[in-house]
Amino acid sequence: MVPSRLIGVIEAQLTEKDGQSERNDRLVAIPLKARDYAATKSVKDLDKHLLDEIEQFFISYDRIAGKKFKVLGLHGPGTAEKLAEAAIKRFKNKNRRAGRRRK
Repeated sequence: MVPSRLIGVIEAQLTEKDGQSERNDRLVAIPLKARDYAATKSVKDLDKHLLDEIEQFFISYDRIAGKKFKVLGLHGPGTAEKLAEAAIKRFKNKNRRAGRRRK
């Protein structure tokens, strides 16, 4: 595990082989000890070329699996933190419900 800070989110839609689509946003973070990016506060502060490389990584990765990754938008750390907090809350609620069913 690498202590990191969120700098943004790539909002995306992922289309499966069967044509079904769903949101599949990707959080972008920087390691706390990354000196080269110490001044980077938002994903929008990153070099355009680096952002393109990150997006192309996800596009290529999903293409290999027969899926289509489409970028919908790019947002800063505030949006990323809200998405992460909502996901953590859903995870905790899911585990609570699963725990009650096991009893």
